[in-house]
Amino acid sequence: MDKKQSRLRRALKTRARIADQKQIRLTVYRSNSHIYAQVIAADGASVLASASTLDKDLRDALANGGNIKAAEVIGQRIAEKAKAAGVTKVAFDRSGFQYHGRVKALADAARANGLEF
Repeated sequence: MDKKQSRLRRALKTRARIADQKQIRLTVYRSNSHIYAQVIAADGASVLASASTLDKDLRDALANGGNIKAAEVIGQRIAEKAKAAGVTKVAFDRSGFQYHGRVKALADAARANGLEF
């Protein structure tokens, strides 16, 4: 089993637990160059809010989309968009990534800006 398959296996376990709880989830994906976050409805059918380092207004403001500073900005942005959509409580789906570095920075920034998880 390679690194990607192991990560996806871990992600499936987390997503199955969140689906059983029927909660809205905050999903994070990180690549080497960028970080993405989405707030997904409890049924998994619709995206309520999204933010990434590829957004037009952030692309020029951030020198590098793959660092902790960028993750903090995305955490703040996703919390604001989620609150605007009427969501305050979510389940955190780290997509099998280790809760460390950019993933942790995004989660902490989202918590600091009003999301509960």
